[in-house]
Amino acid sequence: MAIVRWDPFREVASLQNRVNALFRDFGEGDSAVAAASFVPAVDIYEDEKNVSLQLEVPGVDQKDLDVSVENNVLTVKGERKLDKEEKEENFHRIERRYGSFYRSFTLPSTVDTENIDARYEAGILKLELKKKPEAQPRQIKVHVAA
Repeated sequence: MAIVRWDPFREVASLQNRVNALFRDFGEGDSAVAAASFVPAVDIYEDEKNVSLQLEVPGVDQKDLDVSVENNVLTVKGERKLDKEEKEENFHRIERRYGSFYRSFTLPSTVDTENIDARYEAGILKLELKKKPEAQPRQIKVHVAA
């Protein structure tokens, strides 16, 4: 009997390969489900005065976007519609995702939910959430005692 050195990463890699195969099979099995919806990518960043979100939603009409805030949860809903009704046999390949999407973000208590600016330009939905004045940094002057 040969002694085999145990490598814990070999088992993790094997598990990862099996999970990847599972998702790959799921995507190929039902292309109608795979093309039915999408999740837009989002960038979130923060500075002293604002929390900003940028959602990538190219091809979505402004009228098909809905942004709301309830109980400190920011929700962005929308739908990307297929431009033309075509028969499927005319397509060689459809890789872009169509359908509705829904993203929710729990807001920190430092955000003023009454002061949110939303802009849509070049396929990017930009949300700027102002921080409450008490959450913004402020300079405190130090007085010299005489």
